Amino acid sequence: MGLFLKVIEWADNSHNTIVYKVDTKKNVIEKGSALSVREGQVAVFCDKGRMADVFTPGYYKLDTDSLPVLTTLLSWKYGFETPFKSEVYFVNTTRFATQRWGTANPIMLRDPDFGPVRVRGYGTYSFRVKDAYVFMTELSGAHSTYRTEDITNHIRSMLVMAISDAMGESGISVVDMAANLMELSATVKKSLEKRFADLGLELCDFNFENISLPAELEKALDETARLGMMRRNVDVYTQIAQADAMKEAAKNPGMAGSAMGAGMGLGMGMHMMNAMSGNMKSSAAAVKAGGKVCPKCVAQVSEHAKFCAKCGARIEEVGATCAKCGAKLSPGAKFCPECGAPVGGKCPKCGAKLSPGAKFCPECGEKVK
Repeated sequence: MGLFLKVIEWADNSHNTIVYKVDTKKNVIEKGSALSVREGQVAVFCDKGRMADVFTPGYYKLDTDSLPVLTTLLSWKYGFETPFKSEVYFVNTTRFATQRWGTANPIMLRDPDFGPVRVRGYGTYSFRVKDAYVFMTELSGAHSTYRTEDITNHIRSMLVMAISDAMGESGISVVDMAANLMELSATVKKSLEKRFADLGLELCDFNFENISLPAELEKALDETARLGMMRRNVDVYTQIAQADAMKEAAKNPGMAGSAMGAGMGLGMGMHMMNAMSGNMKSSAAAVKAGGKVCPKCVAQVSEHAKFCAKCGARIEEVGATCAKCGAKLSPGAKFCPECGAPVGGKCPKCGAKLSPGAKFCPECGEKVK
């Protein structure tokens, strides 16, 4: 006869053991033995591979009353018979936290913006044994020990399948997924509740840490963002380029022309085009309205104005002719484009100022040649 088992217990000091089998090869269980089940544990008695009584946390005296199923299996007609042997398993029901998951292969998604895209993801999850009887029936069996490493690959495959479904059905662009990781995590967790329960397990929590895109797509997104930033700040970049060019020109006067041309060309061209466009619009508007324009700044002036109110230039009569050859003069002309004669001048007799195209002096009536 073997040794007498006084108290059957399991002092678990590991962090990854799910099921532990008590070594009873050289021991027998007699009436009066006790069973101690600690918090976070469940004890299961088995007879020849058949699961019998399950004990939740507590302290138990092993007798006919505390072992009803085993009593039936062993056909104890007249109560507890001693000695007897039984396989005793302890199942750890605490939470196994910070279990890591990751996609070994990329998940193919049809993105609403970019079309077919391959994405990878990784994160953490935690689980625990919710029903020891179901767990041992479905997974553990008669193994002497069962650790988290023995089940993580199976769990990971279930997670990746649920992740693919959640991402595909969400309709969220990969660019916006980072802002919806909590919603995706909740969707994955809910979709796996029944599958975990069928194994006697509970998925306590599931978290995404990151979703990564192919390097080519990330590079394209970075370039798009850079170009968008430049388009929104083109004026700032132009001013910076002009300032840099002026600094370089000040350092090296010999390179002033080329530096100024390179640094300020773009900005000056843009300002000149804007100015010309504005002047042309002003001139066209004045002509259309039937008024006159200043020959110097092209500002609109009143019909009988003699000077421009904006720049102070003299407004010459439109359609004036040369006093010498009779050629038509453009507004503001100082010399005739045909004979080169000066426009306007003084009366040869009294010295009064003559207007462009005048044939007689307004003061003395002398004929102007």
